[in-house]
Amino acid sequence: MGNTSQYPSVLQKKKHAFPTDSKAIVFGASGGIGLSFLKACLIDQSFSSVVATYRDRSRAAGIFQLANQFPGRLEGFALDVTKESDINQVPDILKQEGDSLHLAINCIGILHEGNDFQPEKRLEQLSTENLLRYFQVNSLPTALLAERLLPFFRHRDRSVFATVSAKVGSIGDNRSGGWYGYRASKAALNMFIKTAAIEYKRRSPNTILAALHPGTTDTHLSKPFQGNVPPEKLFSSDRTVQQLMDIIYRLDSTQSGDFFSWDGTLLPW
Repeated sequence: MGNTSQYPSVLQKKKHAFPTDSKAIVFGASGGIGLSFLKACLIDQSFSSVVATYRDRSRAAGIFQLANQFPGRLEGFALDVTKESDINQVPDILKQEGDSLHLAINCIGILHEGNDFQPEKRLEQLSTENLLRYFQVNSLPTALLAERLLPFFRHRDRSVFATVSAKVGSIGDNRSGGWYGYRASKAALNMFIKTAAIEYKRRSPNTILAALHPGTTDTHLSKPFQGNVPPEKLFSSDRTVQQLMDIIYRLDSTQSGDFFSWDGTLLPW
């Protein structure tokens, strides 16, 4: 989760603005990183319409506050991406705002949940139930969303489908072991992005797909694991999103399917 400067940066210096009257959707917008992505999209005046999804309305107060702050530009929808029936609703949600999409960001992920769902340190801690849960949340939704969003990306403008991944999902960078389910589910997520990018190149060539490692961000997900993180490497959600949006703005079509760290460096698979 630290510095990744040993890997080369391939980002373009030029920033690519989204066209006027663009549309964005943020999945998992009620969490720390998701809410900051939502704010970033609303601040960018290029986006005339922004859609936010959340699983639990009781935790989505920040979305509704932003809807009041940016009247007429933000719509929130309850959506559980672990249910394919809910994912099937995404096209109908987007059609309410038009037939095109320029930016989609998937911020949904799970690392721990209660005492019985924690990252494994030893093989003896593995369970089928927990492993399936990791893949159900961290991996499968991005693949299904890639299919549901494809028709909305098929236009002439540059567009981006980005998903929040994790450096620990890099097989080549795995030096410490542990966290079996989380690592494997994020590695699977990266493969879904890489594979979908190859198909998108044929079917929606102006769309760039990317997996993004946010660094250690001060959110509920990382809270129990922040003890050994230097203060300068523990980012606020707003700083994390500022760094990741800078990557999104600089991505070139030749980089579709790549895996980037928060500092713009390219991570190994």
